[in-house]
Amino acid sequence: MTEGFRAVYGAAPEGVWAAPGRVNLIGEHTDYNDGLVMPLALPHTCRVEAARREDGVLRLHSADASGGVTELRADALAPPGAAGDRGGWAAYPAGVVWALRDAGHQVGGADLHFESSVPTGAGLSSSAALEVATAVALDGLYGLGLPPQRLAELCRRAENDFVGVPCGVMDQMAAACCTAGHALYLDTRDLARRQVPFDLAARGLRLLVVDTRVKHALGDGAYAERRAGCEAAAAALGVAALREIDTAGLPSALERLGDAELRPLLRHVVTENERVERILRLLDAGQVHAIGPVLTEGHASLRDDFRVSCAELDLAVEASTAAGALGARMTGGGFGGSAIVLVRADAADSVAKAVTESFASAGHREPRIFEAVPGPGARRVTAA
Repeated sequence: MTEGFRAVYGAAPEGVWAAPGRVNLIGEHTDYNDGLVMPLALPHTCRVEAARREDGVLRLHSADASGGVTELRADALAPPGAAGDRGGWAAYPAGVVWALRDAGHQVGGADLHFESSVPTGAGLSSSAALEVATAVALDGLYGLGLPPQRLAELCRRAENDFVGVPCGVMDQMAAACCTAGHALYLDTRDLARRQVPFDLAARGLRLLVVDTRVKHALGDGAYAERRAGCEAAAAALGVAALREIDTAGLPSALERLGDAELRPLLRHVVTENERVERILRLLDAGQVHAIGPVLTEGHASLRDDFRVSCAELDLAVEASTAAGALGARMTGGGFGGSAIVLVRADAADSVAKAVTESFASAGHREPRIFEAVPGPGARRVTAA
């Protein structure tokens, strides 16, 4: 890979770092409600070759984007404001540099060259992979010694305050903190976490990702609308976040919530947190097959209550379960992107074929289907 850096910058990098994309097994749209999530890292990564610069200049180049090298000054970076130019893909690594510096860390200039195998627009958190890869590279280059959790928190701040996306912290924590062979049980309220063994092959199972390869324009502003709705519901109920409502308190909370448009959002968040806990108990008990129906139940909640699904995602779930999958659901923000499908290993090919054929019959673009095997989080790949 270092040939790319040499071709762009005419010298060798000091090292190569990588951060993965992720799929979320369960716990969707809960992280910005202080809720529970359970992502796992994909083998697909964003890799960055990096070298320090002594002149304070930040140069950014992506093998996956047009436009050549973006050149900025590290000491002049600032959030562009609500109406400002966010700068396209380069805003993500630039935002990380800004967040690190704003937090008091001595980060100067750098030459960075990115290459990513994480599908973009697929709900697999390519942006968090880009951010966290930048953060671990700068941490290594400048000897900051920051723990993965802190890097994730700063990357989230970069996306919230510099890029302008009101995301929760799950994606960045997954990219920074996941371990191979495990799902990450994460409480986003205090960032307490557990690595949960998730060896599907040993159980004769596979987890498929169905990338619908579509992204509906509705999703551009609807994510922020859903978050604002959750915050409005929490304020109306007098709680700091919807995490404070549990399943026992849900019926009375629904009665007290005067805005009928907010009730389904509340119901989804509360029941989704319960689904995360239910899947954790099943995994701890070794009952991996039994998580399938919980996944499908979660999709129905995202479709009907949170209203972030779309025809392609619904079809992926319906076709896969009809073909014998143990369970399926959309993963990610919604309005396109990907679904995950839990299947017995001997049925994986037939389920994938059924989904592909159903998309063709419906006139949809052919989906991209691949297996998700839990990989490691962010790391240094090589010294050069």
